[in-house]
Amino acid sequence: MDRRSFFEILGAASFAAGFSTAASAKPGGKIHRRLQELGIVLPEPAAAAAVYVPYRVSGRQVFIAGQIPPLDADIPTTGKLGFNLSVDEGYAAARLAGLRVLAQLQAACRGDLDRVVQCVQLRGFVNSADDFSAQSTVINGVSDLLRDVFGDAGLAARAALGTNSLPRNVAVEIESIFEIRE
Repeated sequence: MDRRSFFEILGAASFAAGFSTAASAKPGGKIHRRLQELGIVLPEPAAAAAVYVPYRVSGRQVFIAGQIPPLDADIPTTGKLGFNLSVDEGYAAARLAGLRVLAQLQAACRGDLDRVVQCVQLRGFVNSADDFSAQSTVINGVSDLLRDVFGDAGLAARAALGTNSLPRNVAVEIESIFEIRE
């Protein structure tokens, strides 16, 4: 599958998963325009699914709790990489989880993603079969998204970790730390 058709399918899956129909960063801002150029639509920030907060702002840092891809997307987002999911499917699931990271970040920035200085750290957890070893390629789904949106400021110190299970049997879970302007 070529890159263009992959992103067209991913865009359709984002729309079908209930994401809003327009980028919702601060209108007129640089990041808002970039999201529009890329055809990226952010979902509403997901509520916490257990006893935690979706994000925490501490000084100039935003800590974003683990974000998972939507369970009702048109592409597979549950299962185990190397068993019943391909690397491409995992990459797409990581990108969808990355959209949820951006939605939480936007909420933390009171709607203004232009406040983002950089992504400091990214941790990607991949639901993996015992012999699966392409976790870094899967997590590139979110890393590529952040680079596309923020340029080099979207590149982070990163870990791509294999695990034998994730909540709701999702393919990936992404947590992150961002630096923002006051």
